[in-house]
Amino acid sequence: MNKRQFLTSAAAFGAAVTPAFAATNTKHPACAAASAILTVSGAIKRTNRGALDPAFDQLMAKQLVKFPEAYTFDYPSVAGLPAVTIKPTIEYDAKQHTLSGPLLTNVLEQAGAPNSGDTKIALRAVDGYTVLTTLDNVRAWKFVVATHMDGKPMPLGGLGPLWAIYDADNIPQLAAKPLKDRFVLCPWGLYHIQVSEA
Repeated sequence: MNKRQFLTSAAAFGAAVTPAFAATNTKHPACAAASAILTVSGAIKRTNRGALDPAFDQLMAKQLVKFPEAYTFDYPSVAGLPAVTIKPTIEYDAKQHTLSGPLLTNVLEQAGAPNSGDTKIALRAVDGYTVLTTLDNVRAWKFVVATHMDGKPMPLGGLGPLWAIYDADNIPQLAAKPLKDRFVLCPWGLYHIQVSEA
């Protein structure tokens, strides 16, 4: 049996037995209906989960993230937002790639972030790499929360599943820089956004 057939069979089996175990499966109060891959916290108007739980939210706790409430997205809710496509030359292979996903401004709007241009936006990756920018910059550079690269979903362990990125080739002040310096504000493996009012 090849790997694809095995995974398909396993998924079908899992779907078939899920109802049998549903009665014993209790959800932690921090969980949304589906697994969250992106959490937005801070100065937002919408929330769908409670406070960070240091025991349950290990990665965020180790990276000193704190919040009383947050708004979470599962993969379908991010991928379901209107998508745009960019074709930047990326630093890892110096080749142009097609990246698609929603504008970061749309993600922030969904969470009820402020509209003020000096709103501070911190983007945090799974490896702890964190960058700070402003909503004005997010708008001007047309940041995308990329879900797909060259038509394929980006896996965890690669550059995904989410990558905050812009088309540096079309931003004059970035296009003039060496390739390795163009994407310092672009964390791959994006999983948390902190919004702060100025």
